[in-house]
Amino acid sequence: KRRRESLGHGDKRKAEGQRSQRERDLRMGNVVPERMRLSELLADSQERTRGQVRESTLVERDIAMKHLIEAIGDIDVQDVTHRHGETFIQACLDRGNTPATANKKTSGLKRMFELAVYRGQIDRNPFKFIRRVKVPTRKVHVFSDDECARLITAARAPQREDAPDWELLIVTALCTGMRRGELLNTTWPDIDFDRLMISVAPKQDTKQTWEWRIKDSERRALPLTREVADLLQTRRTARMRLHPYVFLSASRYQAIEKRRDAGRWTLSYGRCPVNNFDRGFDRILKRAQIEEGEFHDLRRTCLSRWLTNGLTEYDVMQLA
Repeated sequence: KRRRESLGHGDKRKAEGQRSQRERDLRMGNVVPERMRLSELLADSQERTRGQVRESTLVERDIAMKHLIEAIGDIDVQDVTHRHGETFIQACLDRGNTPATANKKTSGLKRMFELAVYRGQIDRNPFKFIRRVKVPTRKVHVFSDDECARLITAARAPQREDAPDWELLIVTALCTGMRRGELLNTTWPDIDFDRLMISVAPKQDTKQTWEWRIKDSERRALPLTREVADLLQTRRTARMRLHPYVFLSASRYQAIEKRRDAGRWTLSYGRCPVNNFDRGFDRILKRAQIEEGEFHDLRRTCLSRWLTNGLTEYDVMQLA
């Protein structure tokens, strides 16, 4: 785009020199970064990276940038400084965000500014040297054998119609150490009953399945015990004709299909296709008379058992 710029002087010879320098810069690609506000940078960055990163990442960056604008105003990108980054972190903490959440938002903005530097939109990353807030180590509850038995017993109690198969879900989690989203997106073809293996594989958007991506794109195969495989085999006989997902109820699958047909299903919904999942697991914990813990701790319990059974830490990381 052509732009008229005021040079601030009337020296013709000096002006000719400046014009020649600008032409050389244009030929060499040394263009002065354009002026844009934070809201404009957000829109441009989201459009450029759409389809290259997870949808949830775009949503998180959108929220972080809007909170930054609330804290420092919709100022010019070139005017953002390190001090604004520190102001943003304090604003996150003041609005009730945990230190971990504040760090996550800051990391998202840091990456957005870094991409802007690569694209020649800004000269430097103002968040480059922002220090992360120290976060205390989260307490992980490793369930004892007695607690695991009580969990499985509590999961056998009658559940709501749209609830997942909690007994099968908990037993498989304790056996394989799979994450919540990996379990809920497991389909029957992922299970090899002959080799006693269960695969963690991404899903395509098809007539029967929705798109789902593995965290860190890590495909892997995990071993099953004969007892867990037999339990899965029993469930398959009754359910496989209803829908392809192992742990979802028929009513929940039908509700998801209606949302997909209406165009109201997104990639981020597929990460946990069960409503109020944590609330349901908390009810099972209460019924099992276990005061603390969460579904994530089943994974840590499984890894601890693998280590106890003689696997090295490297073997455990390769499996899980």
